[in-house]
This record gives sequence, structure tokens and C-alpha cells, in this order.
Amino acid sequence: MSGRVVCFGELLLRLGAPGRQRLLQSPQFEVHVGGAEANVAVSLARFGHEAAMVSVVPDSPLGDAARGELRRHGVDTRAILTGAGRMGLYFLETGAIQRPSRVLYDRAGSAFALAGAAPYDWPALLAGASWLHLSGVTPALGERGAEAAIVAARAARDAGVRVCFDGNFRASLWQESKCNPAPILHTLMSLADLAFADHRDIAVVLGAKASGASSDDTVAAARLAFEAFPNLQRLACTRREQRDVDHHLLSASLFHRDGGVLHTAPRELHGIVDRIGAGDAFAAGFLHGLLDGMSDEDSLSFALAAASLKHSVPGDFNLVSAQDVNDLIAGGGFHVRR
Repeated sequence: MSGRVVCFGELLLRLGAPGRQRLLQSPQFEVHVGGAEANVAVSLARFGHEAAMVSVVPDSPLGDAARGELRRHGVDTRAILTGAGRMGLYFLETGAIQRPSRVLYDRAGSAFALAGAAPYDWPALLAGASWLHLSGVTPALGERGAEAAIVAARAARDAGVRVCFDGNFRASLWQESKCNPAPILHTLMSLADLAFADHRDIAVVLGAKASGASSDDTVAAARLAFEAFPNLQRLACTRREQRDVDHHLLSASLFHRDGGVLHTAPRELHGIVDRIGAGDAFAAGFLHGLLDGMSDEDSLSFALAAASLKHSVPGDFNLVSAQDVNDLIAGGGFHVRR
């Protein structure tokens, strides 16, 4: 194991309706700490890597609790600052059968969104890092978030730190921010060495150039991305086929600048417990493979298995070990392990 990964983004509290209830069907919420980049940091720490979180939370019991939860899972939280503003929230209503799940964001005026780029000393924060991980959620929070993400990515490139960017397109956040996502995401993808994005993300970034890419033609979309972004070396994505809310088929693809293409067989997921954070589990799994010196094929297999296991874990964080993932890949079966 080698390499420090710095993750930059907003810490959130997730307030979920209990079980499969509708929001406010009962006067209770189940509370979890989450956030796309924090999910990656927790997974990497549990896989045995040095993972650090950079963020801003309010100086309040909520901010303290969120920071403490990451620390509990082994994440370096020294660069989680405090600032004016509130705690970012999102509300989750878990679907059932033919009723899809629903997420409602409540993030306006959060400490992270208000902070912008000013609080971060990136040369110090990136010292000794192998990767900076960030996602398209941060710029979707508004002009300050976009500036903060771009400054971070440029600082990483200047410092010789590789940039990992997850598209994580959130249409509702972009609509609320009233920012045009295409030029902002184009800048961020142009700074990335590794991107987690599918044909839909690429279509947003490149506009009409990618409009012909379908869910069955991610190769063409990847080719367009490599032509547009000279720094990009690898592009990975998952594909999800949904039979109903609790029965999905999940597969993955990896595209390399040299023309190499890898596809996995699908994993069938029955009785899904919680799918939130599966994409982040996939990203962390692939980064783990690269950090651990795996081949691209093995890294992709590990990433898909990690994402599959996330569907069995309540909450945003993928609370499994590298051994758990390897056991699934090896087909260890479902006997009780004593």
C-alpha cells in the first residue's frame, strides 16, 4: 500500500425516512453522515490507505459529529475546517417495488458552499499526496463551489499530484445554482488524469459532440473524451440495469487512452439494502487497485465488487474491508463465517 489520497468536497447529513416510508409519513428520520468525496475517503481508509478529507463544516455539534464520524473510520480530518454557515443536508425517501427512491437537497448557505476557494492552503494540503479526488457535486453548489474545485484541481496539477474526477452530475443542484455546467465541468475534466463518467456526463461536458453516444455505445463517448482532454489517461463507469427498485444488474467498463477497453460481466443484485454511495464505492475500489499496483483488469473487477457490496450496507459509507471485496471476487459463498 502506498500513496496518500486527498478528498475534497462537502460533508453532509443524510436524513432518511425509516424503512420504505414516504418522507414525513412518520415523525422520525434515520441519520447518516455522507457526501460523495467523504464516501471515497472512508472506503480508502478501510482498504488500508492514507486518506485525508478537506472540507468546511459549521462550528457546531452537527459539524463536530460529521468530522468525528470520518475520524472513526480512519480518515485524516485535520483539514476539515470550520466556518460560517449551516450544515448541508439531504433527505432520502427509499423506494420500493415500482416506486423509485427520491433525494431532496437542502444545501444552500452551507458552510462549505459559502467558503469558496479562500480557506485552503493547497500546497500544504497536497504535500505527500499521490491523488486528489473531487467530483462534479462541488461546482454544482454555485460559483464559489466551482471556483474552489477548479483551484484545487489546478493546484494538484501544479504540484504533480494526479487528479481523479467523478462526474456525479446532479441536475437539481445545477438548476438551483443557475450556473452553466458545461464550461465548468469541461475545465475540471481537462485537469483530470482519471475520470469516472459515462456517456451522459460526457454529453453534458461536450454538448452536441457527444449526443450520439448511447448507453450501448460508451466507447464512442470515451473516444471523444480522450480527444478533448489530453491529460485524461483512464475513464471508468458503471452501467446499471434496473428490473425493479430491489433488483439491479451492475457492470463496469474501463477505457484507456491507448485504446484499451475492458468490460466486466454484470453482477446481479437482489434485495438491495441501500444503493446510495455505490458510485463512490466503485471509485474508491478502482483507486485502491491503482494504489495497490493491480492491473487495470483486476482494479476494475475490485471496483465493481466493492460497489456491489455497498448495496448491502445501510448509509452512505461502504463499511467493508479489502478482504471482504476479495472474498466476493473469489466466490467465497454465503456461509456464516465464524
